[in-house]
Amino acid sequence: MSLPPAARRRWGLQDGGDVAYLDLGDAVVLARGDIASLRRRLLESLGEDDWAAARAGFGDPELATE
Repeated sequence: MSLPPAARRRWGLQDGGDVAYLDLGDAVVLARGDIASLRRRLLESLGEDDWAAARAGFGDPELATE
């Protein structure tokens, strides 16, 4: 996969570097760095309300049991 030149310049990756991705099914999240850093940043961004919604299945009772 290649990044557009503007993204490489903005992220300081003109000479290459690590880019992590997270496949969400119908979207992909890209971030500079490795996958462990991306996971850590995503987990740190979630609050207790987010976790409660996830545990409840985001309003879908069937999803809550999977």
